[in-house]
Amino acid sequence: MKARHGTPAVDPAAAWNRFWFRPATAGRLATVRFAAGLLGLLLLRTWSDDLVTWFGDEGMVPPDVLAVWRAGPALAVLDPVSGRVGLSVVLLVGCLLFGCLAAGALTAVTAPLAALFHAALLHRGPMLAGPADDVLAAILWCLVVGRSGDALSVDRLRAARSGGSPGPSWRNRVAEGLLRVHASALAAAAFVSQIKADAWWNGTAARHLAEREASRPGLAGAFAASEYLTNLVTHSIPCFEIAFALAVWPAATRRAAARAGMVGWPLVGLLAGEPAWGAAMGILALACLPGDDD
Repeated sequence: MKARHGTPAVDPAAAWNRFWFRPATAGRLATVRFAAGLLGLLLLRTWSDDLVTWFGDEGMVPPDVLAVWRAGPALAVLDPVSGRVGLSVVLLVGCLLFGCLAAGALTAVTAPLAALFHAALLHRGPMLAGPADDVLAAILWCLVVGRSGDALSVDRLRAARSGGSPGPSWRNRVAEGLLRVHASALAAAAFVSQIKADAWWNGTAARHLAEREASRPGLAGAFAASEYLTNLVTHSIPCFEIAFALAVWPAATRRAAARAGMVGWPLVGLLAGEPAWGAAMGILALACLPGDDD
């Protein structure tokens, strides 16, 4: 199909099929799997300090209160667990699942189990869930769709010993597409939520974020001493967010946007006092990198 003046016309159906279903190798998805497994282990460490306090035998949230707290149906398989030993076993199982996910061991099984475990944990303690947990949940379910164990994994080593060599799969392409959609949507949502606040318009938001973290007096002092620096950083953040949300789509800007996101999101997370969230968004930016089969 050609448009006027001999320019090839865009076939929407063909472009849709290329984006979602053209077979892709698992290399990029495997890197995302490894990073997500490590992030899951890190978040479990942060949960371990609060589970007994909130959900122990004499915790602050008994089952009847938890049922009211939830907004709707929940994956409540962890609700009966309340003792210190039981909660410790739950955390041990979670560490095993996320460790296997990072290593790519029995990925076809551990990927969905890790996603289900994470969902059950969030439903067990919704008041403890942070923004990093929400982003990780999206990443984990995208990994369930793909075949990330076909590369950089224990599964790949086992397949090589038996003479197998996994090829490209449309499932990897679907998973990568879903990850890019989430990366763009979450970046756009962050932008929209910020421009509704006056502090992002008057240029003071960066100073407020730095002052909120007592461990960063030097940064807060630098912002307090320089209104220009404060305004520059404040306005750069939403500009970066909307630019990332849009630039991950055109082929000409996708690689640069992904690389900028891998650096920019962790920096924004550090400034906002949410380093784990910044790391999770950085993993989504990693998923947007174009590969050899794009």
